[in-house]
Amino acid sequence: MEETLKTYIPTLKSVTDAANRVRKVVSKTPFMRSFTYSKKYEAEVFLKREDLQQVRSYKIRGAFNKISTLTDEQKQAGIVCASAGNHAQGVALSCAKLHIKGAIYMPATTPKQKVEQVQMFGDTWVEVVLTGDTFDDAYAKASEACISQHKTFVHPFDDEKIIEGQATVGLEMVTQSEKPLDYVFVPVGGGGLIAGLSSVFHHLSPKTKIIGVEPGGAPAMMNSLLQKENTTLTEIDKFVDGAAVQRVGERNFSIVQQLVDQVVSVPEGKICQTILDLYNRDAIVVEPAGALTLAVLDQFKEEIRGKNIACVVSGSNNDITRTPEIKERALLYQGLKHYFIIKFPQRAGALKEFVADVLGNTDDITYFEYSKKTSREQGPAIVGIEIKSPEDLEPLVERMHKRKFFGEYLNDKPELFQLLV
Repeated sequence: MEETLKTYIPTLKSVTDAANRVRKVVSKTPFMRSFTYSKKYEAEVFLKREDLQQVRSYKIRGAFNKISTLTDEQKQAGIVCASAGNHAQGVALSCAKLHIKGAIYMPATTPKQKVEQVQMFGDTWVEVVLTGDTFDDAYAKASEACISQHKTFVHPFDDEKIIEGQATVGLEMVTQSEKPLDYVFVPVGGGGLIAGLSSVFHHLSPKTKIIGVEPGGAPAMMNSLLQKENTTLTEIDKFVDGAAVQRVGERNFSIVQQLVDQVVSVPEGKICQTILDLYNRDAIVVEPAGALTLAVLDQFKEEIRGKNIACVVSGSNNDITRTPEIKERALLYQGLKHYFIIKFPQRAGALKEFVADVLGNTDDITYFEYSKKTSREQGPAIVGIEIKSPEDLEPLVERMHKRKFFGEYLNDKPELFQLLV
């Protein structure tokens, strides 16, 4: 079954061999029952905590498995990868542990914190090459280096050994679960994790339903399944950087077609709300991709009631500087944050009137930008208002119209709104 690209499915032996290799550097992460989500969904909800790996994601599994199986000649020549995230850290640590020279190509726009993390894990065995503005730029340079320097390229997901390494997550879950799992929810980016995990459950627990979860702004796998062929998205929202890809792996797509029950998407705003909930309620810090599987459970609440459920929490490499954006997106998704162009009369007391007579008792101005135009009767201001309940919006707008302050509602105008958020 592994003779061609289209029919490649990891065997149980290949995954077991991978598990034996990666145990040198990989933690057997907790498979823990979530009190919060079990109560909320009236189900037994377990979290596979891959965010607790040393590099804070499951990516070390595939990277170490791939690099450790290279020939002596390939190891001597060194490896190359392109990544701005978790794959880079997994490759870096693998190079350091196996004493193999690696060049990791990252976009020049990569946050300094991520670059430093990669260098820390790779120590003297890794060279970080910052090039271009996008991942595609870095990928192109990495590919050129592979050819000119006769090095091996370590792909983040479309590789048999990578898939087999990621499959060890599923192998652990099967042994850790005391009862057969009815549903397993898996985050989907390039598809390496779900391809490997679904292969394990195909062999050991075929009745378990495997559900893939993608960010709403980058549904590459969903779109490909709909088209019945691997298809490239022309545009994506890169917010969920650990899972936002324009095209999934060829091998991964083939496996998902055969073994995965369903792939769904979840809005980025819902993901942000889940990140905040996990932190506030359970003291769990996750990156956007790590929240995908919990963010989607609302869509399955009727199906999973009374069932045994597992959600893969894939990583926790979240940059703290993103917190304001995460809060903003969460509020927008809940209908609690709204932006307007407000027409203020050019007279003293206009702002006071707006605050006293237009805003409700629990409404709060969180953004205000005003430029006075003395030659006009009214001066426009961009105002962001946070409300306590979505039902407060309509009365607020009515009061704006009544007092002749209303100019334009910006939330549903993407061409203007993207300049603010």
